[in-house]
Amino acid sequence: MQEKKYTIRYFNSRLKEMEETFNAVKSDWQELSEYFLPRSVRFLVRNVNKQPARNKKIKDSTPLLALRNFSSGMMSGATNPATNWFRVKIHNYKNKESYEVKTWCNAVENLFRDIFNSSNLYRVLPSVYKQLGVFGISVLALQNDENLILNCKLLPIGSYRIAKNYRGDVDTICRIYMDTAKNIYDRFGEENVSHNILRAIETNKYEEMFEIIHFVEPNKEFMPLSPWAKDKAFVSVYYEADSKEDKFLSKTGFDKFPYAVFEAEVNGEDVYPCECPGVNALPDVKQLMSMVVDEGKALKKMISPTYKGPAALKNKKMIDAPAAFIEEDENGRGLSPVYEVNPRVLEVDAIIEKLKESIKEIFYNDLFSMILNTAERSRTATEVNELKEEKMVLLSPLLQQIHSGLNCIIDWVFAECVAFDILPEPPEEIMGENMDIEFVSTLAQAQKAVKISAMERFTTFTINLAQSLDESLKNKLNANKIIDDYADYANISPEQIVPTTIVEKKKQAEEEAQNQESQVKQLKEGSEIIKNIAGVDSYGSDLIARLGLS
Repeated sequence: MQEKKYTIRYFNSRLKEMEETFNAVKSDWQELSEYFLPRSVRFLVRNVNKQPARNKKIKDSTPLLALRNFSSGMMSGATNPATNWFRVKIHNYKNKESYEVKTWCNAVENLFRDIFNSSNLYRVLPSVYKQLGVFGISVLALQNDENLILNCKLLPIGSYRIAKNYRGDVDTICRIYMDTAKNIYDRFGEENVSHNILRAIETNKYEEMFEIIHFVEPNKEFMPLSPWAKDKAFVSVYYEADSKEDKFLSKTGFDKFPYAVFEAEVNGEDVYPCECPGVNALPDVKQLMSMVVDEGKALKKMISPTYKGPAALKNKKMIDAPAAFIEEDENGRGLSPVYEVNPRVLEVDAIIEKLKESIKEIFYNDLFSMILNTAERSRTATEVNELKEEKMVLLSPLLQQIHSGLNCIIDWVFAECVAFDILPEPPEEIMGENMDIEFVSTLAQAQKAVKISAMERFTTFTINLAQSLDESLKNKLNANKIIDDYADYANISPEQIVPTTIVEKKKQAEEEAQNQESQVKQLKEGSEIIKNIAGVDSYGSDLIARLGLS
């Protein structure tokens, strides 16, 4: 009998290996959480439903505001629900001007948007961007829903471990979490849960918590033609961490990896990201907190100093009022500060403000303000465009990383739409082709602004040159292609653009109509000549009759 590849012992061994990799970044993540997201992490799985200890390291709200602006900027700029932030295309499709294909792609886009709007995706994405900004990673669990197609669950930082394949893609996730006896019993059934959970149900302890481990990895028992879920491309198992019974709560599988992983920059073969705005801003944040405390101490010593004086004045009451006074002792001595502090508060304030601006800049707050807000009146449009292009170079790597995670979500939704058979019928010409996703959000469009600007400059230059030198130079411009490309870069709906084939047919029909009109005009002019001839020569009238012009 063949030995089972998947047992609880196997997965516990895998978890132990993944723990070693996770522990290398755990301390760094804990420090980051203390300054940016103290209430949004879970390094101890049993801390569920417990408020974290009061944070004593955040002395200034600048890091929290910078992170909030980063999340809002990415949400508005990359995945704004009110705009079309992605487009569906066919991979390497040669007939890009096909109206039927464009219409089908547009219908699929609208279907995806309806699914996203009805799901909870837009509610969890701001938190995804916060985690990505601070820790350089964020993981969304993608769950199918019979009514809404898609349901997302954001995993708390510290509650999961990951592993990657040889391409550097995350293909293994182990999630450790707590759940109630009632939820486990209802989800997995009486025959699959342990005796401890059954005992909790029988004694009405429905809210008693149990530790659950969920593993997803490429299936070593993958069978492409098998109808069973356990034989799919990715195996998925649930089991109780503390159970002494060697059985799974469930063993099933997925055709697509059921997690969307958003990652920042990774160093070589490392598993976890090494650089992100939170890591880069941490030194400035720690210095800011220290200087805020020092400035507060200096101001307190200036405003409310410690006094010294004769022992005879020990029991005298000092009134805090402008006209208050205290008696001197017999030697004429009164109270005076123990030491006088005269700090250069303005210089300290300047350094603190500089640190605040540095933190905001690391989180791209200045970039989002420039792109998403209106231009300053004191700057020309050209200056603003140049600044946008310069700043977009800095944001491009992070935007590509976000697009990678969004691609996973869209691919998963596409697979679910195929499974539920709700996709519109595709044209025959693209049957068997692969689908591509192009991101056309505000930030993505800002990156494409370089192409649009170059196109506008080129067409303006060519037209001006033709008007100045030679009108025939206008023929160097392929107007139909320029309009199609401009609409593509500017994210104009294909329904608003007349296909080039129809334009050519209309143009050809107009030319034929003009030719016919010109021929009729020439015949009429010829008839007048013949009539004049007929007045002198009898053969003229015969010619008119034969031509049918009499």
